[in-house]
Amino acid sequence: MLPKFYRANAELQSILEQILEETGVAFPQLAPNQIAVTWILYEPPYRVNTGGALTAEEFWQYQPKGASYRGVELMNPGGLVALFYLVAMNVWLEQGMVSESAEIVRSLTDMMTSVSPDAVSYLIDVLSGTTSGPELSPGPNAAWQQQRNIVNRYFHQLGWPELRAINVNQKIWRDRPYGRERDFAGPASENRNLLTTDAIARLFHSIIGGVSVSSVRSQAMMALMKKTDLQKTDCSAFFSGVANLWALEDKTNRGIGSTVYVESETSHPYQLVILVENPQTQTASAAHQQDEITAFVSQRIFAAAQQAFHTAFHTEVC
Repeated sequence: MLPKFYRANAELQSILEQILEETGVAFPQLAPNQIAVTWILYEPPYRVNTGGALTAEEFWQYQPKGASYRGVELMNPGGLVALFYLVAMNVWLEQGMVSESAEIVRSLTDMMTSVSPDAVSYLIDVLSGTTSGPELSPGPNAAWQQQRNIVNRYFHQLGWPELRAINVNQKIWRDRPYGRERDFAGPASENRNLLTTDAIARLFHSIIGGVSVSSVRSQAMMALMKKTDLQKTDCSAFFSGVANLWALEDKTNRGIGSTVYVESETSHPYQLVILVENPQTQTASAAHQQDEITAFVSQRIFAAAQQAFHTAFHTEVC
């Protein structure tokens, strides 16, 4: 098995497993295979969010410690796939494959601040040179599908083990796809977007580290994810003492997703990725409870990160 980009840490793993046990008690309708989590804890000397101080070669020699639960299991990422389209668009812009425009800037902003399906649709069209529409005959349909998979091909060629099996070639639908998009998704949506929490965490890690595309573009991507008003996030109730928060969150009838990077005066910086898949059928009350799962896990991870920070501080003082 190829190594992860982070060092699996037994202490963090134990804490994460305890938190998920508490989650199972608090949300008994949540099946063990409906949730996946990756938690990365950064310790001094911090090598993330440095404003591009490290080269890519230097940065990738650094392995933060982390833990995961089902971190390699493919799941429906919902709107968190936007992180991959954000990086892809910056690659295309950097390489001159597309020209920057006001519409691209506007759609990137809307995609990252509100996970707008319309913005995602537009950006995929620009990235792939394809458009939605009625069914196509076999020849044109094969060419269309080949072109639509261009973002997949980019991420697969990076050679990261976390990205080997991912699929990022679908738009995000308020209802469901039609025409050529329905054909592309497959009769049972077998060609749907699929990501792992480890894959999301590594891509976000590269952005936080300032080595995704370029230092300047990494900082621009971070700016789009910066939360200036914590009251507008699911985490506002417990992120006291937070200096900075970057996040991408999405909730649909298919599941819940959250990826956050936290800098606090009371803890080490950390990254947390959570994916939760909804069951095919559920009551309205169960759906409401599932809406609270990511906040429940995030709150306890934040408390654990604070505890780890204070323990390390007192150890150093002593």
